[in-house]
Amino acid sequence: MSGVKRNVLNVKQKLEILQKLDNGESASTDAEDVLNEENTISHSAALQSVETLLDYMGQRGFDYGDITAVRQICVDIRQEMNKEQKQRRIKDFLKQQMLK
Repeated sequence: MSGVKRNVLNVKQKLEILQKLDNGESASTDAEDVLNEENTISHSAALQSVETLLDYMGQRGFDYGDITAVRQICVDIRQEMNKEQKQRRIKDFLKQQMLK
């Protein structure tokens, strides 16, 4: 099995997904992002990094305009995540219809 590359969630990622499930949120996108992406950062990881940056900026008293610009990045990432999730749902629906 030396030539097989295996993607595995780390403990932190598993805990985050479990917390989302406990809160009634969907975590399948996060797991898919982590497991399907090899060399690119997932949307959920990017969003988490940007949200951490926002926390830092808030604690350090950054300018409101800078914080607003970073918040817009969060909005853009969420929109992209929603767009991809919608595309996955459509693809899954079409697969199901073809199987009927």
